[in-house]
Amino acid sequence: MTGNIEREKQRAAEAAAEFVEDGMTVGLGTGSTAAYLLPPLAARKLDIRCVATSPSTSQAARALGITVVSFAGLEAPARLDMTIDGADEVDPSGWLVKGGGGAHTREKAVAAASDRFIVIVSANKLVDKLTPPIPLELAEFGLAGTLARLGSVRLRGVTHSPDGGVIADYTGSFEDTKALAAWLSGMPGVVEHGLFPPSMVSDVLVGRGDEVERITISGGAAGTGASM
Repeated sequence: MTGNIEREKQRAAEAAAEFVEDGMTVGLGTGSTAAYLLPPLAARKLDIRCVATSPSTSQAARALGITVVSFAGLEAPARLDMTIDGADEVDPSGWLVKGGGGAHTREKAVAAASDRFIVIVSANKLVDKLTPPIPLELAEFGLAGTLARLGSVRLRGVTHSPDGGVIADYTGSFEDTKALAAWLSGMPGVVEHGLFPPSMVSDVLVGRGDEVERITISGGAAGTGASM
């Protein structure tokens, strides 16, 4: 089963690499699925610039000869043509859970600055309903108070994010994803959460066996899938 999942991730990533064109500025995600994107992208030898969402992605991309630039170094208005990244869960309307690798703050910033956000997943990441845990990045300052306000939260016990945030997970049950996202966004001390809205997503590429299904997200509703 694990081998099949990894092959599906790889096929979705290879399909996503074909969407990149010469001259683009491309956001690169973090995690095992996003890592599968780098070799086929490098093999195309395109003239592109990439913004990496973590030091590990930056190092891996540079090792393959991919040009990586800083987000801060992009000329105003600092827009990217495309971001390609994985997800931990995708629901039928296009809501995502991201942040298993703790890079969701940077991933969300890069995706929000992109004209197109392509999500690459194996078929097991498609779910009927999003479930906890929901990744969080919390400010170190006032952490005890933030934890008390959140209630159902678990610290991961991992190193801080590249920007100094504490990585945690919201573990409470929820029915309304949009309401939870709004509540977390408004919570003092929460730097960012791992709920990504459908309005941010353009396409989901799903590895299914030997094929890749493309699901177009439009206005918060998933469009009809097509095999690639």
